[in-house]
Amino acid sequence: MQDFLAANRANWDDRAALHADRGGKGYRVGRFIDDPSVLSDVVRFDRERLGDIRGLRVVHLQCHIGTDTLSLARLGARVTGLDFSPVGIEEARRLAADAGAEVDYVVSDVADAVSALGAGGFDLVYTGIGALCWLPSIRAWAEVVAGLLAPGGRLFIREAHPILWAVDETIGDDVHLRYSYFERAEPLEWDDDSSYVETDRALTATKTYEWNHGIGEVVTALLDAGLVLTGLVEHDSVPYDALPGQMRLREDGEFVLDARSGVMPLSYTLQAVKPGA
Repeated sequence: MQDFLAANRANWDDRAALHADRGGKGYRVGRFIDDPSVLSDVVRFDRERLGDIRGLRVVHLQCHIGTDTLSLARLGARVTGLDFSPVGIEEARRLAADAGAEVDYVVSDVADAVSALGAGGFDLVYTGIGALCWLPSIRAWAEVVAGLLAPGGRLFIREAHPILWAVDETIGDDVHLRYSYFERAEPLEWDDDSSYVETDRALTATKTYEWNHGIGEVVTALLDAGLVLTGLVEHDSVPYDALPGQMRLREDGEFVLDARSGVMPLSYTLQAVKPGA
């Protein structure tokens, strides 16, 4: 397991340096510095569902280079970002400083988040697109979420749908299910020198390992951890070109299936609360 996580960390260190390029086309980091009103596409998509978060203590798990984290801070929250990549955290701190925002950042694996941040200290745990597939156990993750939340606190997820993770993106003539929808002990192994956004060079740390988690597994893990589900919305879109050659870009910045529009969900938003307050 440690070998899997070490390979993933090396890959995300490599990605972070590329994704944070001020002139790069992928994350377009420069726009966050030039315009203090800019929100990330992911946060903006769920703005209404997220609601008023002014003054809330928020932790963003697996925050990467901090574009979503900065966006949450711009909505008035007191935000802490956590990620296992030291390079990602360094770039997130640099972005926050250049944008004039106050955000705390911590280097830690999600599994150690309660030890790193303390128990019960947050009103909102947030996680965004492309996070859960890097975690080997959804039940362990749910326990961490419950441990971080104060009584009455809320979990908010926008994530790619597990049915999308089960599709073979290399076959471009149609949607082909190939990989497990359900969590498995052994991860899927990938060797790819490209990222999900355009970068100026190929990746050098190319090996990664991923685990899928079905919607039922995610919901059940949260319920077993003592949380109460308050919302689950499946979407026909996702904020990146997940199936190249089969998607079109919508005006709101989301990608949808073209010929197979509506045949399956591509992402979901989930909310849950910790009882008590």
